[in-house]
This record gives sequence, C-alpha cells and structure tokens, in this order.
Amino acid sequence: MAILFQNVTAVLMDDAGTVLKGAFVAVEGDKILSVGAQRPEGAFDEVVDGAGKVLMPGLVNAHTHVPMTMMRGYGDGHDLHDWLQNFIFPVEDKWDARAIRAAAALGLCEMIASGTTCLADMYMFCDEICQEVAAAGINANIARGVTAFAEGVSFDTHPSCVETRALADRWHGHNGGQIKIDACLHGEYTSFASPAVWDGLAEYAREKGLGMHVHISETRSEHEDCVGRWGMTPVQVLEKHGVWDVRAIAAHCVWTTPDDWAILAEHGVSAVHNPCSNLKLGSGIAPVIGLRKAGVNVALGTDGVSSNNTTDLFEDMKIAAMLQNGAQQDPLALLPMDALRMATVNGARALGRNTGRIAPGCDADLILVDFGRLNLIPCHDVVSNLVYAAHGCDVVMNMCRGKVIYRNGDFLTIDIERVKREVADYALPLLFG
Repeated sequence: MAILFQNVTAVLMDDAGTVLKGAFVAVEGDKILSVGAQRPEGAFDEVVDGAGKVLMPGLVNAHTHVPMTMMRGYGDGHDLHDWLQNFIFPVEDKWDARAIRAAAALGLCEMIASGTTCLADMYMFCDEICQEVAAAGINANIARGVTAFAEGVSFDTHPSCVETRALADRWHGHNGGQIKIDACLHGEYTSFASPAVWDGLAEYAREKGLGMHVHISETRSEHEDCVGRWGMTPVQVLEKHGVWDVRAIAAHCVWTTPDDWAILAEHGVSAVHNPCSNLKLGSGIAPVIGLRKAGVNVALGTDGVSSNNTTDLFEDMKIAAMLQNGAQQDPLALLPMDALRMATVNGARALGRNTGRIAPGCDADLILVDFGRLNLIPCHDVVSNLVYAAHGCDVVMNMCRGKVIYRNGDFLTIDIERVKREVADYALPLLFG
C-alpha cells in the first residue's frame, strides 16, 4: 500500500535536526519511500493531509515491563527492594497466560495511543506477550528475564533459559523483523549465586546473534553489594563473563562510574535512562551527561507502569531534559533535541532497528501529533514544543511498518473493549482477589 503525507511539518531526526515545513513524505509497503518539499510523482492509495500537524518518527521505549500495567499504583511509597519483595513478586506469583495476555494488550494500547512504535520488553510469559505484539502490529524486542537465586543453576536446564531458547526459535525475526528476541539477564543482584548462567547466556546470544537486555546499577545498594561480592561493579563483573559482547542495552545505570562508562562505550552498549521510574522509587539520577560525554548511546525508557505510572514517553522526555539541567545547574546540559534523539534515533540504535528517522529506506514507523491542541499553541519551536509541552494524548495517528494501527482515538488492530473486559473480569480478580 502506498500512502502520502502532504502539507505536514516533518521532524526528520537527521544529523542536522531538520524540521521541514510543508513536507511530503511517501510510504510504500513498510518503508519510507521519499521525503521532500515537492509532491512526488505517482498514485497513492491514501493521501493524508497533515495541515496543523507534526509528523515525526515513532517513539522507541527502550525498557519496559508491559504486563505490569496491572500493578499501576500498587505498592507506591516504597524503595525498589522493599517494593519488589513485598508487593511485586507476590503478585507476580499469581500470573497465568490469560491474565498476561489481557495485561499485555492493555499496556500495548497505552503505548500505541501515546506514540510508541517500538519497545524493548523484559518479563515472563513471553510467548503470550509476543502473540499480543504480533496482533497489535507494533515492533518489539522481547526478552525473557533470567534470574537464578540458587547455586549451581545450569543454563542448559534452568527453566527461564529453556524458555529463552524456545522463544528465539519460535519468534526471532517474526514478520520480517517486527519481533526480535533478545537474551536477558535480569540483573547481577538476581543471579549472582550462579554466574555460570551468565556465561551460558552470553555464549548463546553470541551464537544466535541476539541482543542482550540487563538491569544495571539501578540502586546504590545493588551497586555497592555487587562491589562487595566481587570487588567490581555490575558493569565490570558482567564484562568478565562476556555479557557485553553483543548488541546490548543496560537499563537504568544510575550508580555507574566513569570506569563503567568507558566499558559501555568500548563495547557499544546502550544505556537506557528511566527518569520517572528512578525518581519515583528514589533510586537516584542517572549520570546521563557523563555517559554521553564518554561516548555511550543513551536511549529512553518508561520502565514498568508499576513504577512510573504511565508509558507516556513524552512525559519521560520532558523529565529527562529538565532533570539533567537541574542536576547540572545548566539549562544547556540536555537540549530538547538531545531528549528527542534519546526517544527516537538513539532508541532505534539501542534495539538494532532501522527506524527513529524520517528518511528513504527507513521503516515506516511514524506518528502524527496535533499541534492544534491548546497546550501546543503557540509554536515558536517545534522540537521544544514536542519535548516540553506535548503529551501522549496529542498523538492522533500511529503507523508501524507502513500500517496505521491507531487513528483519532480508534485502535485498528486491538479490540479495546474486549481488553478492558478481560482486565476487569479476569486479570484483576486473579491477581488481587
């Protein structure tokens, strides 16, 4: 199908930061065909008039736990480790496949409606999550979080490792790459009893060409306890076990050190900043400026709804920019374009995706933002408005891989009323009684 966006303000996310007014952007199949100031020749199946709207690459949410939508607001007011042990883990023991599918569908709807076109998820019941992702049409890197609390755990037989291998065999590369499977070590602090699992997981990722997704130094205690165990930080000890020898994303990185940043940069590991979650849980402020100066690619994530409490990446963009400026006491520390790159092109690089830019040959992952909304009037600077003034609810169209999956409040691939019924009638009673 060929689609033409005309008379639109296009934020290209190229190196020059081009904002092209009165633009024509043509899409054919799942790719962007052309971008320019003149109408391209040829016929189109659909022409979208973008007057008063901004066309931009879809947002890339580089660290999520999608089914945790069921825990929105549950256990608020506790630090990470208390919150996990006494609230989150007990609820997660009650999951079943049906509830996961309902929760995942609800989470995907929230992301789609607020402009996300690609995400990296770490959780369990990943086969069910993949089914919902495939049906929704959104792009996703899915990872089964591997934990190993007992000693002597084997990569060959440990259930979550077995699930990882089955998941990759079934889903990696699905629908031309819509779904990618990443290997995933939940964290050093949830697997230090069996470091052989780190070795096995790292070797498997190298052999299969998979990425890696890991929680890193989210809290001071996580970071310092690791140093006490090994005499090394989480980044450093996992390097020794080959975890960073593939395309990898390190979520949080709040307590990482300059030595850690050098390792991440050397291995091409992307750090994923989760400002709202880190602030809510009192975990601290990630050293985004130091990471960037060290040459680390920094992307943006919302983390789970349970610790955010939304997946509106526009909110995280705004907080990310203002947080660094406040912490550095420098209004130029992180500019609006820097924050926008974190949520688009940097996220695409982190996930190994051909997206995040409006350019010929890129995947047609695009969103329209209505600049006629009251909070976006007037517009002196498009990028500034996107970062500091826009909300996810200003998104009026979401296109993934050349297919419109959301338009003007309507979900075109998900039965939202069925999802709400499943959540209310099944998932919530199962988890919370």
